[in-house]
Formats: sequence, C-alpha cells, structure tokens
Amino acid sequence: MAAYFIRRILLIIPTFIGITIMVFTITRFVPGGPVERAISNARQMQAKGSIQSFGDQPLSEDQIKMLKQYYGFDKPILTSYVEWLFKVLKGDLGRSTRYYDPVLSMIMERIPISLYFGVLSLILIYGICIPLGIAKAIRHKSTFDNISSIIIFSGYAIPGWVAGVIMLVFFASKSSIFPLGGFTSDLFFEMSFYEKTVDIIRHTVLPLFSYIIGSFTIMTLLMKNTLMDNLSSDYVRTAIAKGLSFKKAVFSHALQNSLIPIATSFGNNISILLMGSFLIEKVFNINGMGLLGYESVVDRDYPVVMGILVISSLLFMLGNILSDICVAIVDPRVRFK
Repeated sequence: MAAYFIRRILLIIPTFIGITIMVFTITRFVPGGPVERAISNARQMQAKGSIQSFGDQPLSEDQIKMLKQYYGFDKPILTSYVEWLFKVLKGDLGRSTRYYDPVLSMIMERIPISLYFGVLSLILIYGICIPLGIAKAIRHKSTFDNISSIIIFSGYAIPGWVAGVIMLVFFASKSSIFPLGGFTSDLFFEMSFYEKTVDIIRHTVLPLFSYIIGSFTIMTLLMKNTLMDNLSSDYVRTAIAKGLSFKKAVFSHALQNSLIPIATSFGNNISILLMGSFLIEKVFNINGMGLLGYESVVDRDYPVVMGILVISSLLFMLGNILSDICVAIVDPRVRFK
C-alpha cells in the first residue's frame, strides 16, 4: 500500500506541470491583461489631455516594450513558464499586477476565512447528512421520508448563490435579522469577546447555509440509496434470518459498506470547500479565496490567478489521495497495489 501512495504522490508532479502550463499559456492569449489595461488607462488620461499622445496610440512603442518586459510578456511562453515555475518552487508566487502586493501574502490573508467556512460546512454536511440518510433509508416511503425529500430537493433546485441572494433580501435587507454581508462588522475590534462571538455568528449563518445547500442534498441521498442497496443485499438478509436484530444488521454490517461512497468523496469535498466559492463570497462580500479568485479573473490579474491555481490544484490532488486513504480505512477489503 505504501508503494501505491508513493506513486500517487509522484504523479502529482507531472499533473501539476500539465495543469499550470495549460492555464499559463491561456493567460498569454486572453485579452485585457496588464499591458492592455495600462494602455486603456493611458487612453483615458489622453482624452483628458493629461499626457502626450503618439498618434492613435497613447503610449510609445518603447513604453509598450518596457511594459511587456516588466510583466514578462517579452519572452517565449515556455521560457516565461520555466522562470515562473522556478519561482514557485522557491515559494515566490509573484506580485499582483492590480494591487502590487505579493500574491502569497494575499492568499495567506484570505485562506483562514475560507478555511473557517469550509470546516464548518464539512462538519454540518457529514454530521447531519449521514444520520439523515440512515433515517430516510430505514423509514423509506414513510411520511418523514417524503417530507424530508421534498425539502432537500427544493434546496437542491436552488443554486447556493441564488439562495444567498434570496436570504439577503428577506433576512437582511427587509427584516435586518442578519447583516447584509462581510465577515465582521465595522466596529468589530471595539467589541467585547462575547459581542465579537455573536457578531461572527450573525455573519456566518447565511453564507454557511448557502455553502451547504447543494452538497447537503447530494450527501443525504447518497447515504440513503447506498444503505438501501446494502440492506437489500444477501449478506444482510442472511444475517437477519440467522437471528440478528435489524438494528445490529444496519449498524454492524450494512452501514460500514454504505460509508465507502461517502469516503470516496471526502477528500474532494475538502479541496473544494477550502478554496471557497466565487459566487457565494461575491454575494456576501466575504473576503476569502473565492472572492479573491473572482476579482483576479475579472481584473486579469494573472499572477494571482496562477497563485490560486497552484494552491487549488495541489489541494485537489492531495484530496484524491486522502479519499483513497479514507476508502482503505472504511473498507478493510481494499488493498492498493
């Protein structure tokens, strides 16, 4: 098993290079980059008469050449990528072309917020979905099963960011039960410990619900359907026929096998939730990884885009390995070779 995981870890290297070189190449051809933005700003200043014009072009050829050299666009793509990769290996993700701050520091400032929502989402999703799925499987076609199915399917039909907008309208804008957005209030640092705790909770409720609304339905139904399949299997029926109680058959036999699909998705859920959600964080104006990624794509801030890609791709690949480990823990029959 150790050899299997060593191979999986080594496969991260070519996969990472393939992902990053593809996105790095795309950033060189997408219009609206830092050079184009500088030309656009210069054109606006030219219209106001603030700078000298060079015909139709607000910047001279030498100035454009210097800008391309500053941003590294004067070299071949492969050469620029190799230089960028060596900087990444040294822990240098470059500087933002929009804010001129180190990309690594910008990411590190926002990871704790996304981590906070990600951990809470995982706890709620697995802590509620697994027991709810078990209850729905045992009480299949009962009133409880039908009513809970209607509720969770209604939640699944609404995207998380849309649910966030609806909740902001009813619970923040009209009733003022919860704040309109952000992670803390303006006077947060002047509050007492108790007031800070209440303030964070009030800012957490609506975004957290938006985070879990989609995954909640998927995990619940996955748990229910998998458990129902195992309860109808021959080994469970045989155990009950030999005198084992239904409760023990569920929790001692069927449940462990039913947790295998849940364990398979555990690592991927961690990587996705820790990176936040672009649209949810935009709706609630939460300054996490999702909002940073959204703004960097809109502003064509390529160093930040690449920095987020480095973190997210590594988390995703490590999440896949973690899923394999979880499967091996849940199912003793699994032996990776």
